[in-house]
Amino acid sequence: MDNSYAIVRELPGLDYHDAVNAVIPLLKEEGFGVLTEIDVKATLKKKLDADFKRYLIMGACNPHLAQQALSGEPLLGVLLPCNVIVMERDGGGSTVAAFKATAGFSLVDNPDVAPIAEEVEGRLRRVLDRLSEA
Repeated sequence: MDNSYAIVRELPGLDYHDAVNAVIPLLKEEGFGVLTEIDVKATLKKKLDADFKRYLIMGACNPHLAQQALSGEPLLGVLLPCNVIVMERDGGGSTVAAFKATAGFSLVDNPDVAPIAEEVEGRLRRVLDRLSEA
């Protein structure tokens, strides 16, 4: 299941922690490193004393593709890194979603970045597809 801005996989049989532990090495296999991790549950508890489900935002970056994109369009950094989320599903399992690069990069009026966006999105889609197969 995808929407206009994200590639989404519902994984009812894959627990939240298992999904987090599985997605990171799969990202690495596709050339992405995780630059940032935001624990939304912990942040909302600390800042607002609000309860929220387990939800992790990972800022994923493929340095080679990022360098290519930034060389052709220096302001593109406002769309980087590509976020990947893992969140706990109501009723069990997890949802994993990734930034749909073709949607985000379509905001940029530079046709040179389109092939890079397609490459990024294809790699992220393979990560999520492999999670679905597990």
